[in-house]
Amino acid sequence: MDFICSRCGKREPVTTRRPQCPCGGLWDLEFTPPKFDLNRVDRDQWSLFRYHPFLGLYGDSWRQVSLGEGMTPIVPLDENVLLKMDYFMPTLSFKDRGAAVLVSHCKDIGVKQVVQDSSGNAGNAVAAYCARAGISCEIFVPEGTSPKKVDMIRAHGAVCTIVPGNRDHCAQVCRQKVEQEGVYYANHVYNPFFYQGTKTYIYEVYEQLHRIPRHLVIPVGNGTLFLGAMLALEELQAAGCIDTFPQIIALQTQTCDPLLQAMEQGLDHPAVITPQPTIAEGIAIGKPMRGQEILAYAKKHGVLFVHAPEDKILSARAALAQKGIYAEHTTAANYAAYLSFVDQYGPAPDTLITMCGAGLKSDH
Repeated sequence: MDFICSRCGKREPVTTRRPQCPCGGLWDLEFTPPKFDLNRVDRDQWSLFRYHPFLGLYGDSWRQVSLGEGMTPIVPLDENVLLKMDYFMPTLSFKDRGAAVLVSHCKDIGVKQVVQDSSGNAGNAVAAYCARAGISCEIFVPEGTSPKKVDMIRAHGAVCTIVPGNRDHCAQVCRQKVEQEGVYYANHVYNPFFYQGTKTYIYEVYEQLHRIPRHLVIPVGNGTLFLGAMLALEELQAAGCIDTFPQIIALQTQTCDPLLQAMEQGLDHPAVITPQPTIAEGIAIGKPMRGQEILAYAKKHGVLFVHAPEDKILSARAALAQKGIYAEHTTAANYAAYLSFVDQYGPAPDTLITMCGAGLKSDH
């Protein structure tokens, strides 16, 4: 099993410490899982590692790293909407899916120290799982990151470095450290093992409902959930578990929408934008590094991009809270985008929306 450069095709073993190919391309994972079959699910495992035969891990460090992540419930919101409660996780966000698998990979190959840049949730997750695995960790976050997310990162024993400027600049600062010091880059965008974790979102939905809903609402900043979902949906289709793809409703904010604009303009790469402030900090990514991959999937499978109206996010959050669902701002943007989609396109029955971050993370 190797990494393959998405740009030039160069191969390296997955034990490499290189964060990306020397040509600048990002790694893809050369891994074809066995045909998905619920009979191969390890039902003795009460975590996302019940799907370990399908995740590409060649070691068993996951047995020591797991914190019981995954297995989140699906609950109805109304007659048209189901909510996948993915903030029911050890660090209160869906990023635990990817972090659990990525840190297990790090443990498998003997990594002792990692760095990562994050808007908060991925940093929380990597810090927690590194603490579990005995790996030292530094997380870089942009100024303005929710204070409670910073507190959580530090509580896990990680160094949390706050970088002036926006999310994209924060990533640049972190990558400079990787280049200068050679520390392992446990990044949720660069490292394809993260997507082996996020694809379990779809596995769980299929196992729980014995089907995939007609509409899936998925937020897209760097695309970590989106890419994992697309991987898993293609696997389910190849295995004959589903006949057709669901309608993916991908959302971005009005103030940071390089992928939405790219789709409108027919581009195969993210549009050049100047990000403006948004309360949906988790998807405020002006330069998504896997943007071309995201757009290729979107065109292949007829994904529809919509805005989460900035002035509707807080009211969407309040509406969810009135139903007992206390979500962070970025998660409320998912519901705001769904409501905007319905306004534009009409009713969308049988819709699943991810509740990807807990409300206590963004009370600021």
